[in-house]
Amino acid sequence: MRTVTGLFDDYADARNAVTDLEAAGVPSDDISIVANNIADRDATDSSDAAEGAGTGAGLGAVGGGVVGLLTGLGLMAIPGVGPVVAAGWLASTAAGAAAGAVAGGAAGGLIDALTDSGIDEEDAHVYAEGVRRGGTLVTARVDDSLVPNAEAILEQRDRVDPIARRTLYAEEGWTRFDDNADPYTLDQVRRERERYRAMMP
Repeated sequence: MRTVTGLFDDYADARNAVTDLEAAGVPSDDISIVANNIADRDATDSSDAAEGAGTGAGLGAVGGGVVGLLTGLGLMAIPGVGPVVAAGWLASTAAGAAAGAVAGGAAGGLIDALTDSGIDEEDAHVYAEGVRRGGTLVTARVDDSLVPNAEAILEQRDRVDPIARRTLYAEEGWTRFDDNADPYTLDQVRRERERYRAMMP
C-alpha cells in the first residue's frame, strides 16, 4: 500500500477526485477528505452527515458501504485551521486527537498521520496550511498497482503542486504550519482563491 495525496483549491475538484478514486476501485475506507468550511459551504454536500461527528469513532465509521465517502462528511475544528468538514481515516486520526483534548492535537494528528503514512513532512505542512487557506485535502491509501491511476486522477482534477505552493508561501515569510495561528477569515479565503485563479494559465 502507498499513500497518494492531493491538495485542491476548489472543493468541487476534490469532491470529483474522491468520486473518481472510488470508481477506479479504491475503497472508500482507504480515502480521506478534509475541507476548510469557513463559509459552511460544503456541509450541504452530504445528506446524512451526522451532527457532532467530531469524534474519532464518528468520523472513522463513515467511509464504508456503497454510498461512498462523501455521504459521511462530518464537522470538526482543527486548531489553526478552523472549521472543516471531513471523513475517512485521516480525519478520524485528527478527530481522535481533538477528542483527547490535547492542545493542538488535531493539527498535530493531521500532520503526524500524513508523515506516518509516508508523506514528506514539508509537504504535510504545506497541505495543512493549504486547508487553513481554504483548500481541500484528499488522501488515499492504494495498492501499488493502482498508484499510477490514482496519481493521474488527482492530476486530472487539478491538484496543487506542493513544491510550487511552498515556494509561494515562503515568499510571504511562511515556514511551516502553525496550529496557534488564527484561522483564515472568509474574506482571506476568498482573496487566496482569487490569487490562485489569477495565476492559472
